Order: sequence, then structure tokens, then C-alpha cells
Amino acid sequence: MTGEVAKRRFARLWKWCGESEPPSSAVHLHLLQTLYNQPKGLVLATLIGSILTAVTAISTGSRILGIASVTITSIGIARIGAMAFLARHCGRFPARWLEVVYTLGATTYALGLGIFAAAMVILRVDEELLVMVLPLLVGYAVAAAARDAGRPAIAMSQPVLLALPIVVALIHVGSLAYLTLAVAATLAFPTIGTIVHTIYRSLHDATSSAETNAQLAERMKVLARTDVVTGLANRAGFNHALADLVGKSVTGPALALFWLDLDRFKEVNDLLGHTMGDRVLAAVAQRLEAVAPEGATVARFGGDEFIMVCPVEDRRACEHLAPRVLENVTRPLRLDGERLDVPASMGIALLPADAADADGLLQCADLALYHAKIGGKNRSRFYDPAMSRTLIRRREIEQELRTAIQRDELSIFFQPIVDLESGRIRTFEALVRWFHPEKGELTPDEFIPVAEETGVIVTLGNWITAQAAQAAVHWPDDVSVAVNLSSLQIKAPGAALGILSALREAGLDPSRLELEVTESLFLDDNHATAGFIDALSSAGVHFALDDFGTGYSSLGYIDRFPFSKIKVDRSFVSGPNVGRKSEAIIRAVAEMGAQLGMKIVAEGLETVEQVAAVRAAGCTLGQGYYFSRAVPDYLAAMLLAQERTVGMPRRAVG
Repeated sequence: MTGEVAKRRFARLWKWCGESEPPSSAVHLHLLQTLYNQPKGLVLATLIGSILTAVTAISTGSRILGIASVTITSIGIARIGAMAFLARHCGRFPARWLEVVYTLGATTYALGLGIFAAAMVILRVDEELLVMVLPLLVGYAVAAAARDAGRPAIAMSQPVLLALPIVVALIHVGSLAYLTLAVAATLAFPTIGTIVHTIYRSLHDATSSAETNAQLAERMKVLARTDVVTGLANRAGFNHALADLVGKSVTGPALALFWLDLDRFKEVNDLLGHTMGDRVLAAVAQRLEAVAPEGATVARFGGDEFIMVCPVEDRRACEHLAPRVLENVTRPLRLDGERLDVPASMGIALLPADAADADGLLQCADLALYHAKIGGKNRSRFYDPAMSRTLIRRREIEQELRTAIQRDELSIFFQPIVDLESGRIRTFEALVRWFHPEKGELTPDEFIPVAEETGVIVTLGNWITAQAAQAAVHWPDDVSVAVNLSSLQIKAPGAALGILSALREAGLDPSRLELEVTESLFLDDNHATAGFIDALSSAGVHFALDDFGTGYSSLGYIDRFPFSKIKVDRSFVSGPNVGRKSEAIIRAVAEMGAQLGMKIVAEGLETVEQVAAVRAAGCTLGQGYYFSRAVPDYLAAMLLAQERTVGMPRRAVG
């Protein structure tokens, strides 16, 4: 019989059983395995059959029945042995073999019982023996059909093969009782078929439902581990893949983890919309997959961050791969005819060279990414142990800074801003100083960046403003105080109310407070910034633009926001590149300030020549060591008192 013919007959059998089509392979296998689930029942049935046939053969003394009894018992024992073996090792054999072995054993045993019973009828054995054997045959036929209903063809073949020899024998004898019994046995087949069909439908539906649920669960697991925007693994999927790769790396090659962060991606979303932003993310994902080596896992770790982890031979191989990854990602994109730059920073770490486990590998790559971002756009950095030492140092500073604020270990110093025409002090800039009880003085460059990164700057900034206001309230009314503000402090909830509250508690007029902000604040067009400036300027607080010339120097926000003062960065006054160009820039800024009614402050003045130069260029105010370093509040008060009595000298406290 060819395979196609067998398939057609198999399909016809299923149609006869009431099915539109055969079950799927998984359902088929499961239904087939149900045949091997209860070997104890088969043992018991074989034992009963062997006993009854043996008793019958011995009672009649028939050699034919004796041979038949031994044959039936042998078939039963062989069948039990085959089923026991296959039940323990069914996973090692194809489903076709399981089906063939079971079918052969079941049909042979059923046919043997049928032939034995037919011989009893033809030999006209004692009716008591027939009454003993025939109930066994009826029960076996029904039980076999019910037990094997998971495979209807096998289930129906057993009662047919068992009953057919008996029906033939009954008809052969030809008595009315036997003919009636033959007709009744024939009519029982549809009833048995109905039982088989009902049981099969229940098994099939339950198995199909379980298979569907398993497929759905697998699909949901895949979806739960996949990023919908890029099609890459998401964080959950990446963590799962990383655990597998780390496990394999114990005896295999090293692992390299590349952590990329798209720089200024927020601008894409803000200017072009989130739909375009998603397309950029999808394009970056495709580029990463294109350059990823065999065995790599690429994931979108969240937001605009991507991670690729892959086996590498050694660090040198990783160093060759890193620039290709970064260059491929940062190539300009063209979407809908628009050219988009995709700058990115990348941190790289290796296992086991840099870390011993997955968590450590991620931490090292994250640290490397942080240092890459500090270095500028489109840069990559490999992890270095010094980065961990720096992190530990920064964490120490963070904890100690919080404690220092609580214990009043910080101090406020004041540096004068002087009128270049009259030499009088117009403003004091409040500068924080930290005198650590064990480490001595820590410079602002050490702790201010840490405060900004950790959010402590909000608490620190509010404290500085309050301390500066309390000191300024004792100065003459024509002297103001200037305080530098961080962008985080400005964007914090209730920032404007906090400053106004500090002014009220100190009793300082808002017009005597000057808040200095840098150009970087306006790179992110934030409504909170505009609201903050509007709220305080309407209350009388003044604003100064600090470090002008070091950022993007957009004139748009100078016109938009109420700045009363512009501070020219010290690099134009006393930097290494001071010359004709820098003087021209100062002159242009001073001219602009004069036209807009703004005061221009020259920072970093250290010599009388510099003072003369910026004054000639049009600057109205000056600040720097030439006039005074930053001094404690009591010395600031002394400078003011000296100025009011004997006049301010050109060089004050050194």
C-alpha cells in the first residue's frame, strides 16, 4: 500500500467516525500515547482471558482449543512485554511504530479470542462453558473499544475481528438461537461505534484545546519578549537571552556587550513626531542586526537605548567590531526625503575580563556608556576599572553631600561684581564652598556635577538661595545678590514658589535677587522653564545669562526671556586664545547689550590691562580676582562698609 493510498483510507476512516479531517500531528501523537497509559488493565484482561481459555480447553479435552489457548496466552504476554518496553521508551520511536505495534498486538489478540469462541460454537462445547466465555468476549469488545477510542480505527477493529468469526460460526450452526445471537452481535457494531465516536470527540477536543492553549502561551511568551516598534528583543527577552549566553560562555568564547544610547533623540520626537521617531528606532534596529555577528542578540533596552551581546574571540576582535557597529548606526538616515543625523554613544564591556556575571557585565557597559557620553557624541568607550573607582568616589560624595547639607558643613562665599565706571560693588555672586571635616576643602567641580546627576542639586540650590538671601538682607539696598541655578532645580515642581518663600523668610526684596542661568537650559524647549522665569520676573526677580558664548549663543531666547544682564565667559577675557577676535566678540556683545538695555559683565578679570580692555570694548561690569576672590559673608560686609566710607580700591581683598 502506497503512502498516498494509506492517507486516503485514513482520511475516509476519520470521515466515517464523524470527523471532517484527521487530527494534527501533535494531537495524533497525544491520542496515540493514550493507548499506552494504562498497561495494568491490559495485564488483567490478558490474565482473565488466559484463565478462561485454559479452563475451557482442559474441561473439553480438545487439542484444538488447547493450542488456541496457548496461542492466545502467548500473544497476550508478548503484547504486554512490547507495551511495557514502548511505554518507557516511546520518545525514542516514531509515532508510526507505536501505532503499528499496538495495532498488531490488539487485532491479533482480538482475532485469537474470536477464533477460540467460534471453535467452541462449532465443536458444540458444554453450554456452561459458553456462558463462562461469551460474557468475557462481550466485555472485552466493549472495554477495548472504549479504551482505544483515542484511535478509532484500532478501537473498531478489535470488536469486528473478535465478533466476525463468532458470527460466522453461529450462522454455520444455523439454529434459531444462534442465528438470533448472530444478528444481535452484528447490530451491536453501530452502538459500539457511537461509544467510540463520543469518547474520541471528548479526547480530541480536550487535546486540541490543550495544544491551542500551549501554542497561545508560546506566542504570548514571544510577544512579551519582543519590542513592538523594532521587532527586536525587549528588556525581558534580552535578559533571557543574556542568561543563556552567559551560561554557554563558561566553557566557550568570551562575551562582548555593546550598549548604545542615541544622542538627542528626544529632538526627533519633539520636532518630527513620535511616528517618525519610531521609524528612526526601527532603522537603527535594522542597522544593528545587519552588523551583528553570528550568535548575537540585539535588543531595544528601552527608550532610545539598544544593546547587542555576542560571543567574541578576545578583546582585539571586539575592538575591531566596535567602530563598525558605531559607524553603521550613526550614518545619516533619509526618511521621507529628509536627512536625519543619528549621533550615538556606546559603552562596551567583556565577560569574563570585566565582570563575572550578567549583572556585572551590564553595570560595566553602563559605566562605559556614561563616560562615552561625557566625552561627546559619536564616541565609544571600553570599560576600565578606573571607572568603577570613579563611581565609588562619586557615590561617596553624594552620601557625604547629603550629610553635609544636614550638618551645615557647607558655606556660602561671595564674589563682587563691580561697576567698571565707578568701581563700586553692584552685586555679589553667591558661591558654595564645602570644607569637609576629614578631606579638607572640596572644589565645586568635584561635587556640583555629582549633585546635578543625583538630584541633590535641587536641595542644595534651594539652600544656597536661602543662605544668600539671609546674607544680602543686611547689605545696602542698591547691592543685589546673584545665585546660579541648575536646570534640574528650575524644572523641579514648585521651584518658583520655593525661591519666593526663601525671599519672604529672609525679608529680601525680590528685585535684589538675580538668578543666573546658562544657555544649555534653553536647548530643551520646556514649558516649565518659561513658567518659572515668567513667575519670578513678574515678582521682580532679575535674570542673567551666564557663560555667554560657550554654548549655542542663540539670540532667540535673549529676545524671548527678560534678561537684564549678560555675562561674557572668562575664555574671551583671560583664556589662552584671547586676541583680536575675542576682543571683537566682546565688543559686539557689548554693543548688542547697549541696544537692548542690558548690562554686560566680563568674567575672569585678573589684570588691570584686562579691565581696561573690556571697559574699552563696552562692558559695564567686571568680575574676577583683580577685584576680589570669593569671600565669606562677614568679609563681603566689610568690603561694602569700606566702600561706603573710604571708597573702593581697584584691588580689594586678595
